[in-house]
Amino acid sequence: MNHLAHEPSAALAVDARLRYTGGMTDETLDELRPRLIAAMIPNVPFDGWSAATVRAGALAAGIDPDIAALAFPGGAPEMIAAYTALADARMTAAVKAAGIDSMKVRARITLCIRTRLEQADAERETVRRALAVLAMPGNLATSARTLWATADAMWSAAGDTATDYNHYTKRLTLGAVYGATLLYWLEDDSNDGAPTWSFLDRRIGGIMQFEKVKARLLSTGGGLPDPVRFLGRLRYPAV
Repeated sequence: MNHLAHEPSAALAVDARLRYTGGMTDETLDELRPRLIAAMIPNVPFDGWSAATVRAGALAAGIDPDIAALAFPGGAPEMIAAYTALADARMTAAVKAAGIDSMKVRARITLCIRTRLEQADAERETVRRALAVLAMPGNLATSARTLWATADAMWSAAGDTATDYNHYTKRLTLGAVYGATLLYWLEDDSNDGAPTWSFLDRRIGGIMQFEKVKARLLSTGGGLPDPVRFLGRLRYPAV
């Protein structure tokens, strides 16, 4: 006999335990990953992007460790891709709340990159660990894909709706700027980050100049290289 059927309080307790441990059947792995990654972040500096970190994150988030073990079948690169996606989402939410739609384009892009880095300020060692993994030859494709996704998230947050040639060139140039600024930021040991923000301002100036040159070339019928040819050459860090 199933005693739980006659003991509502016991049934509720079991249901609560299942929900607390991540055992609810209506939560997919895609839904579980963001909160698992968020709970993993504090442990990455100690155990890296590893199974031990997944388990520690699962316990901290109240997720069944056996279920959590299924979340990243691709290992560390897949964990880092999920971390990057979470960081993109955090950045998007923050800039929208800051009223990005009322700003000029240059201010929008600056806000996106600066917000992304400021949100990661307490996660520098986590970022360093991620870059070390992405720098491995076998993970360069993951680095390129996640960098593209981040640049796309930034332009989308900035209100860009281009679907033509501009869609690609904007993301390529922004990806280069973000990657270079990220590396600079990691080495910036100043108290206020002023050197990084000055570096970023100069790089953003480069984007604006490129956009002006591009507009002139297109208006006069001048050709530009096919951006798709360069997608496979992206080697900037993605996190």
